[in-house]
Amino acid sequence: MRATFPALPDAPRSPSIGETSMSLKSLLAGAALILATTVAPVAARDQPTYGSNYANDRAEIEDLMARYLFAIDYSDWDAYVSVFAEDAELEYATGITRGREAIRESVVSFSGNIGRYYHTEDGQPAKLRHVVLQDVIRIEGDCAWGRTLWVEMANNGPGDSMKMGTYGVYEDEFRRIDGRWLIQRRNVLNEFLDGRNSGPDNPVSEMDAAAEAYAASVAALP
Repeated sequence: MRATFPALPDAPRSPSIGETSMSLKSLLAGAALILATTVAPVAARDQPTYGSNYANDRAEIEDLMARYLFAIDYSDWDAYVSVFAEDAELEYATGITRGREAIRESVVSFSGNIGRYYHTEDGQPAKLRHVVLQDVIRIEGDCAWGRTLWVEMANNGPGDSMKMGTYGVYEDEFRRIDGRWLIQRRNVLNEFLDGRNSGPDNPVSEMDAAAEAYAASVAALP
């Protein structure tokens, strides 16, 4: 009789490179999902709650800020002062100016000296163009706060080419007056000047604290 032996189990097969890659991806995906489900709720609690009209209010405020920049770049001073409340306050490197007409005088004087600081190769005053990048806007009723990163460029590079110039942060307070959003206070921080820097804390945290303090004071009214 021929002897029979039990079948031996197959030798374990080493996973291929593709299978190893897929296993690693699955492991990382699972870890990411666990991390997201544990961390996301904490981050979400730190975010403000926006009302149903937030998008409309934000769009109006962003339009206001864009009009401000077009007005200053094209020396349209009537349009420029129209974005401010009558009793608005404007602060920048040279000091604080209060009221629309005083703001007009200040910006016209600044504009007249542009050629001293920015000029083309043939000595003509350069054309300045301001751009806003990311902005955060917090709205509580008829009051709003903003923090915006801005940069400025001019045609004062080689061959009158565009050259990146100054940059900074706008610290803003807005008010809705007679149904229209206006700048109540703007502090222009020039990050390239000593004493005119933002931080070291996140500017948005400071803005949120101001908005929350205002909201709490309104809620406490009888």
